[in-house]
Amino acid sequence: MARNIIVEEFKQEPLEKQKLEIVERKGLGHPDSICDAILDRVSVELSKEYLKKFGAIMHHNADKSLLVAGEVETRFGGGEVKQPMLLIFGDRATKEVEGIRISVKDIAVHAAKNWVKENLRFVDPEKHMRYQVELRPGSAALTDIFKRKGRVFSANDTSAAVSYAPMTWTEQLVLKTERYLNSKEFKKEFPESGEDVKVMGFRKNDELYLTLGMAFVDRFVESEDDYFRKKGEILERLRTFVEENSDVKKFTLDLNTLDVRGRGVGGVYLTVLGTSADGADSGQVGRGNRPNGVIPLNRHVGSEAAAGKNPVSHVGKIYNLLTHRIANKIYSQVSGLNEVYVWLVSQIGKPIDDPAIAVARVITKPGTTIESVRGKIAEVVDVELEHIDKFCMDLAEGKIPVC
Repeated sequence: MARNIIVEEFKQEPLEKQKLEIVERKGLGHPDSICDAILDRVSVELSKEYLKKFGAIMHHNADKSLLVAGEVETRFGGGEVKQPMLLIFGDRATKEVEGIRISVKDIAVHAAKNWVKENLRFVDPEKHMRYQVELRPGSAALTDIFKRKGRVFSANDTSAAVSYAPMTWTEQLVLKTERYLNSKEFKKEFPESGEDVKVMGFRKNDELYLTLGMAFVDRFVESEDDYFRKKGEILERLRTFVEENSDVKKFTLDLNTLDVRGRGVGGVYLTVLGTSADGADSGQVGRGNRPNGVIPLNRHVGSEAAAGKNPVSHVGKIYNLLTHRIANKIYSQVSGLNEVYVWLVSQIGKPIDDPAIAVARVITKPGTTIESVRGKIAEVVDVELEHIDKFCMDLAEGKIPVC
């Protein structure tokens, strides 16, 4: 297959050499991250059931969701949940094939409950959450794509995706920091730290500024003084972590900057369940991290939400994740490159392994010419597209994280 692959030189200063960089990471218990993770789990579980019952993955896109915040009363020593959160599942899913039915609703709710049990220590999926499943059958045109034979499916949309490699040290540190704060080891030492963590980092020249929001769990906080003491201990541990995991010489670290002493419960960031979704903030699919785990404001990014989309036809998912894979493969396999950016553009009805256009733009290192690497880069792109069917099955099995 002669694919339309273009390789160009990108005349731009590598991001790490630019003066300003801004990166965000929404953590495990952030309402938007909860939506992304649960709805993608729904897609994985639906795919498994389709394969089991029908021998193929059927049409579905579980990528519309709203997590409606509940209502709580926070108190030092432990508050109470007055109204549970509501998780709404939306969009499309095949419920019947040739008279054989599956319970889409049961699969979706079961997937959500299991994810909550595995990831949110203080959320009881039976008591603290309600579920509203609005997954309806798909249109005839899009459903028909799944009835057509072939090694790969046709694209269900005309769409585009873009990704890059490598991550800068700032991006890596922001990602590492949130993962550290939500690690089992950290939670064991600081049980008062909730899963709802957000890290905002910006680098100005060689100086790094990190602002973190962390939901504290009120049952582990006895008083206002106890809150600020524990907050100080966490800040000290964070400073040590940044020093041990980066070469940055100057950095500023802030935690829960809305806090004000003397205002009691109203002046500190307390939750009952460790997530602001228990009584403050709602969440949606697609408002969180990009597929590489961060929100990189200096980079090219696409507009599609990858989470929850079907893994064999929806290019909004496939291309969003595949562009990251291709960019990283190019960077690791082709020497002489500072940065790699990859675009894939689909055309509805066209096989997903044959995009309308695939573009790799690279920032070369001194001494490397675009002519010397163009063929190698194009080959990497071509090989990854040739094996897209295996990539799609990895997506279907949940082997590749989406956020």
